[in-house]
Amino acid sequence: QVQLVESGGGLVQPGRSLRLSCAASGFTFKNYGMSWYRQAPGKERELVAQISNIGTWTNYADSVKGRFTISRDNVANLAYLQMNNLKFEDTAVYWCYVAAIDKWGQGTQVTVSS
Repeated sequence: QVQLVESGGGLVQPGRSLRLSCAASGFTFKNYGMSWYRQAPGKERELVAQISNIGTWTNYADSVKGRFTISRDNVANLAYLQMNNLKFEDTAVYWCYVAAIDKWGQGTQVTVSS
């Protein structure tokens, strides 16, 4: 069946890095753009980054530009979110999402704390 499975979240100190992964299965991943979203406690879910199906176009929320990088490997059916210089306000649950098939992963928690 169609699945998106995130991994790579955890507890990290401010200024450090994490890389989230999203493993896709059950559909032709290379045909679809995908996105990363996040939701912080008490806030609405927000778009973090987007990437086109072959990775030639990307888009970022202003709050993460210059710090986060979205990428994908269409051979391995994986998408990534490299997060550098993490800040307290990056604490959230992060999801990968494929809009064309309205599919969400289960989410992974990122906590930035000293």
